Amino acid sequence: MTKKKISNILFYFAIAAIATYLAYAKGWILTDFESISPKQAYALLKNDTNVILLDVRTPDEFSSEHIEGATLIPVQELSENLSKLENVKEKKIIVYCHSGTRSVVASRILVKNGFTPLNVTGGISAWKAAGLSVVH
Repeated sequence: MTKKKISNILFYFAIAAIATYLAYAKGWILTDFESISPKQAYALLKNDTNVILLDVRTPDEFSSEHIEGATLIPVQELSENLSKLENVKEKKIIVYCHSGTRSVVASRILVKNGFTPLNVTGGISAWKAAGLSVVH
């Protein structure tokens, strides 16, 4: 096999690995939780008393803007603060971040610990793009 063929194979393997990683990080593959649109999340928040809203961004992001009624637990602190959610374990947890990547990580943590997360696709950016309001 020539060096060029080996290089091509390695290149395509790297591209496939990157694409797989990105699909996993965005929650498009290998998920055991549901992702919902911002409008679906809004409707659930307005019509279902069996849901809560969890913001997994940083405190600075949260203080800048957030969705009304959200509880803040940054994703990097979520595993250590699951006890704050124990009293709502029977509820669905609508999870959002800025663009939908950290909320996928948080949703995986929640599922692993017996919670039922609903990941907001596109995060607060998609929420605002859908014309839904935030608190400043």
